Amino acid sequence: MVAAASRKSVAKHRGDRELRSSSAVQWEKKMSNNCASALLVYTLMQIFFVLSFIQTKGMSIAPYFGLVLLVVVIVPFCRKYEKRWQNVAQSGLSDQSLAARFRKDQVTLWILALGLPFVFVAIIKLIGTIF
Repeated sequence: MVAAASRKSVAKHRGDRELRSSSAVQWEKKMSNNCASALLVYTLMQIFFVLSFIQTKGMSIAPYFGLVLLVVVIVPFCRKYEKRWQNVAQSGLSDQSLAARFRKDQVTLWILALGLPFVFVAIIKLIGTIF
């Protein structure tokens, strides 16, 4: 009798786990993957685009410190997004609501990752023309 109840319990938990894994979207994992990808693209753009611009202009060492600062600033920003999505995913919101929030955050993250290197170059050009 106990063995039969135990088997039913195991089957129920196994079925629940399979149901959750097949139907539920893991939003925090998706955001973590987006953050990692955006950070990689951002860093590569900093290395190849911004550094090539700085080296051709012959400016002082200040822009290099700016690059380091931008990388140091973006890492905690990405980590904050990941932590936030760990909480949001467990909030009990509907999948539709989570999908809308996810898309908004995803677009913001990628705009920053792709746009900041260009903004940084524009600021360096502006400072170069003033001084």
